[in-house]
Amino acid sequence: MRAEILLQKLLARVRKAVEDYDMIQEGDRIGVGVSGGKDSLALLYCLDTLKRFYPKKFDLVAITISLGNEGFDIPSLIDIYNSLGIQYHIEDTLISRIVFDVRNEKNPCSLCSNMKRGAVHNTAKKIGCNKVAFAHHRDDVIETLLLSLFYEGRIHTFSPVTYLDRTGITLIRPFIYTEEKMIRSFINKKGIRPIASGCRADGKTKRRYIKDLTASLMEENKHLKDNLFGAIQRSGINGWHPPR
Repeated sequence: MRAEILLQKLLARVRKAVEDYDMIQEGDRIGVGVSGGKDSLALLYCLDTLKRFYPKKFDLVAITISLGNEGFDIPSLIDIYNSLGIQYHIEDTLISRIVFDVRNEKNPCSLCSNMKRGAVHNTAKKIGCNKVAFAHHRDDVIETLLLSLFYEGRIHTFSPVTYLDRTGITLIRPFIYTEEKMIRSFINKKGIRPIASGCRADGKTKRRYIKDLTASLMEENKHLKDNLFGAIQRSGINGWHPPR
């Protein structure tokens, strides 16, 4: 399947999510959190394409939080931004050093994620954005539910739209209807090379374990993800509702 056809399929899912949860308003300035991974780069491409024809006009700026990891190839990321003609802002931080060296976290992902989100939100406010878009996709929704059940003993996943009182930023997730495999196919067909994060914990996380477990269970029940996603929508937790 050609990259153009895959992009249209992605856009259909993005637009449905945007309209089902009223994610974009006229005049929005949206900061897209871009780590350099496949998901955030695909979201940037999709939103950049969507803004060309979407009836509600909005602006985009790519926001990258540099965690201070060795090997994070910022010049290659800037090349991608320039090729798209997208405004960008790169915020340098010491998050990696704090998490791994100062705090010496045994399970670093939670602290790193919280610090990174806070950095994105604060940066978005500083550069005049009223919204932030994250590239969490359909598989992330399901995996977050299972992580909460297994490790926190609660029924929880992230919301499609969240208003952050402290910063006045609204967080949106336009990929909630989009499967990870479709994103991966688009990135491969488009010939986009994701930028490695350089994170020391890559491949060793609880989320990785849940992802592998879900894949294993899918071998016995191919409807597992559909059932779990449907349960999230029907439950109404965290602002979810069945699609319109």
